[in-house]
Amino acid sequence: MSTQAAFVADGLGKRYGAKWALRDCSLEIPRGSVAALVGPNGAGKTTLLHLAIGLSKPTTGDVQVLGRSPRDEAATVLPRVGFVAQDHPLYRALTVGETLRVGRKLNPSWTDDLAFQRLERLGIPLGQKVGTLSGGQQAQVALTLALAKQPELLLLDEPVASLDPLARREFLESVMEVVAERELTVVLSSHIVADLERVCDFLVILSQAQTQLVGPIEEVVSSHRLLTGPRTDPATVARIHRVIRESHTERQTTLLVQANGHVYDSCWELHEVDLEEIVLAYLGHRGERVAA
Repeated sequence: MSTQAAFVADGLGKRYGAKWALRDCSLEIPRGSVAALVGPNGAGKTTLLHLAIGLSKPTTGDVQVLGRSPRDEAATVLPRVGFVAQDHPLYRALTVGETLRVGRKLNPSWTDDLAFQRLERLGIPLGQKVGTLSGGQQAQVALTLALAKQPELLLLDEPVASLDPLARREFLESVMEVVAERELTVVLSSHIVADLERVCDFLVILSQAQTQLVGPIEEVVSSHRLLTGPRTDPATVARIHRVIRESHTERQTTLLVQANGHVYDSCWELHEVDLEEIVLAYLGHRGERVAA
């Protein structure tokens, strides 16, 4: 396991009865990266993040956060990790100020100045009941609680899933401001690829409870190509390049491939592909894990 990784999973799996929520998950997320954790609902994203903060015990494999076990060394690991859940679980009857006081008591590295200044800048009143805030404001309060403990790793579990486009943009801009100001590793789980493409530099794709692709986004995009040419058996291409998706008409074959070097065969026209097209191809792909 790399000492440069903030988050490492090695053969990680979690089973509930006969159903695997996550299986044979292996990945390394470098320190200082902003990683997109992408997958459809039920892919295992929340399970992976819960294993990372010790809320669940692995059925198989191991997970290390900041070089330590989140379950065996929770007292050391958890103060260094911020977590924002999808439903932003806050005490609706408390005011925003009371919520911050709870955060202060629970977190030894808490910073009042960061919390108060951030909420003041966002225009969120300390005296207002949490339950009366908009969804976007509640998400910002939850993010403030996570940031005020001064984490080294910030885990965000679909925090913008229920927000409108403007609130989503404001939340993601807030995350990027923090990343720019501090040395922080972020794992942002979502199925909204357009949002992630604006803020992330590393990609993890989960589908069917397994890791499908892991790597820096720049390398992911540069290593994938769309090939179009005369109708042919894709096995001839698959001997050299990894075929992720194929489609055929009577006269034409179209392949999305992870290229192993340059495609020299002149019968193929090469086209660049964007991140969203790559992600969608992998979400429908059944195969072993690959790295960019």
